[in-house]
Amino acid sequence: MDHEQNPFRPPTSRTRPVALVTGVGRSVGIGAAIARRLAESGWDVARTQWTPYDRRMSWGVEAGAQETIEADLAARGADTVAVEADLTDTDAPARVFDEVERRLGAVQALVLSHCESVDSGLLDTTVDSFNRHFAVNVRATWLLVREFALRFGAEYGSGRIIALTSDHVVHNLPYGAGKGAMDRIVLAAARELSHLGVTANVINPGPVDTGWMPDQVRAHCTEHTPLGRLGTPRDTAHLVDFLCSAEGGWINGQLLNSDGGISA
Repeated sequence: MDHEQNPFRPPTSRTRPVALVTGVGRSVGIGAAIARRLAESGWDVARTQWTPYDRRMSWGVEAGAQETIEADLAARGADTVAVEADLTDTDAPARVFDEVERRLGAVQALVLSHCESVDSGLLDTTVDSFNRHFAVNVRATWLLVREFALRFGAEYGSGRIIALTSDHVVHNLPYGAGKGAMDRIVLAAARELSHLGVTANVINPGPVDTGWMPDQVRAHCTEHTPLGRLGTPRDTAHLVDFLCSAEGGWINGQLLNSDGGISA
């Protein structure tokens, strides 16, 4: 299908559809790879990040990340806007959509790649950490999906919701449990938003090394992946791009493993 036939991928018009990708704080992350791939496919891309989260994580704040991402997207023909968003704040989703609509227009695809992820297990997870994980990974997901649905007015069948998940729960209790709850919310949207023609899917990308993996984990995951390598952010971005396209519109209500076979 060429560009003129595909309303999802116009070539140069400023009526490019708008995708909102959450969790785009670092240029090496999955969110940034998704943003780049969607820009290549004809989308304008709004993105969120929360710098204080990166600051308290082991990788720290990446200097110049937002400027790098913005330049990458502009080079691919996309208009873009970045919004700092503390997703523990229940008012944040509405403010994000307000800003994106003001700067770029209505959102047609919502890609949820944000997370709170701090390792802890059954015995050492604190109530504060548990609550923070569920506020960001579960409650914010619901509020973002709800905001998207309440404002959605694009052509029937063109709307997309995609979320990234994980099944890593052992010694990662609040993160894994929250991702499980997030899955159910997003998959429910495939039914509950059918009147809008919005599809909703979840992707489990498996272990993707974006700078957080110790050498031992990297070696273990490589050894146990049938294809003999780790997943890359762009691997996930390709699938997100397909699901956002017209050709991916018949896939709905699915949890898709895109992990090189490590889960087989």
